[in-house]
Amino acid sequence: MRFVLRALKALALLLVLIVVAGAAWLFAWPPELLRVGDGYAAKIVCSNVFIAGRNAEDVLEDDVQAPGNPLLRLVRVSVDRDNGRVTARFMGLFASSYALYRGGLGCTSVPDGDFEAAANAAPFDPPAKMETSDALWPQGESVGDADAKIAAVLADARLAGPAMRAIVVVRDGRIVTEAYGPGFSSKTPLIGWSMTKTVNAAILGRLMLDGKISFDDDHLMAQWKDDQRSRIKVSDLLGMESGLAFNEDYGSVADVTRMLYLDPDMVSLPANAPMEAAPGQRFRYSSGTAVLLSRIWMDRVGNAQAAFSYPHDALFSPLGMTSAVFELDARGTFTGSSYLYATAHDWARFGQFLLQDGVWNGRRLLPEGFVGAMRTPTAASNGRYTQGQAWLAPSGRSAAFGLPEDTFWLTGHDGQSMAIVPSANLVVVRLGLTPSWLGYQPQTLLKAVLAASPQSGVPQQQAGSERQVQTQP
Repeated sequence: MRFVLRALKALALLLVLIVVAGAAWLFAWPPELLRVGDGYAAKIVCSNVFIAGRNAEDVLEDDVQAPGNPLLRLVRVSVDRDNGRVTARFMGLFASSYALYRGGLGCTSVPDGDFEAAANAAPFDPPAKMETSDALWPQGESVGDADAKIAAVLADARLAGPAMRAIVVVRDGRIVTEAYGPGFSSKTPLIGWSMTKTVNAAILGRLMLDGKISFDDDHLMAQWKDDQRSRIKVSDLLGMESGLAFNEDYGSVADVTRMLYLDPDMVSLPANAPMEAAPGQRFRYSSGTAVLLSRIWMDRVGNAQAAFSYPHDALFSPLGMTSAVFELDARGTFTGSSYLYATAHDWARFGQFLLQDGVWNGRRLLPEGFVGAMRTPTAASNGRYTQGQAWLAPSGRSAAFGLPEDTFWLTGHDGQSMAIVPSANLVVVRLGLTPSWLGYQPQTLLKAVLAASPQSGVPQQQAGSERQVQTQP
């Protein structure tokens, strides 16, 4: 019996030592997967608390834990409202990661914990907050009586999709119907995820109109000057055909998650990526590409302060996107791949802007043909992606769903989508928290909206909108 007791004591001691050693290992050398999870949690909670005004625990439970990796259910967060900081730790103890709120520039992930460097990287005096009005949308925020037939479509949970947060339908330049999920409204800023890529491209297009950048520009990054990457053109980046290697797998620690949550300088990873193909020869969807485009257009603007204010001055203010917050990384580059928050009304304004070929209130803000590039397929993507950071076929070609052939899309992680149908004078914005594994396809919603819509009036397109920009030599 004594032998058994000694053996049990020894086993218990061994288990304690294993637990202590494991805890010490997690504390000193946390696996990258845990650091990514904590970085994701800190950033999402920070943006939703300080931009959208939501409750931190609700965001942690609904946005971070419910749809994600089971390990995320062990993440705990704390919010320091006085200093605008959010801390996330696995089991409340390990793999600490941080996010910092920087006022008009939103939140940034601070994976290295250097809050001073993150604050100093973007010293920004935001412009005065734009006022909203009670005029009819898009001039103001008021919406007329809902179209009963389309309202019935949005009320169909199967068509709206799981965890829908906002749907706005714009026909002939007016919101005709909208719907919101529990706890959300027309005043709630919502993340667009990869729909941000198309907005980022439009910001670059504003610089094109001023002659500061062109589709054919190459020698784009200093570290590319002495190798074949110097041949990469702006057009190659816009079409996701740069030839740069990049892993966009969100299910693991891949290039995209490492860039977003482990590196304070998001430009570093894609800028130093090796070539895997000649420019223009291979389609590879890459959030790193969009971040590179941000850095390129920011450098072309000139000084840093002008670059920080450029999205507001060049795009958001002219369109009346009063809620838009475009976030940057910890070293001062706009996260053009992912991080734009705006209300559904403001996302719809951007869609209507593209429907009108980059013209707003009679003023051309994008070069003629630029929106045409957003509707022109690239050969390397087999007709799925376009020359301007948009999609023709996000999941199955439009024709397969019986949709008009001129339909093009903005899409984003977890079920964000915007369909633009010039021939029907229609924009449909759908935002939510709908992971891809649920199998939801926004084409079914768009098809039902089209079926419920009367014949639209004269399309809002301006002369020259059908012109296609040639991005290949």
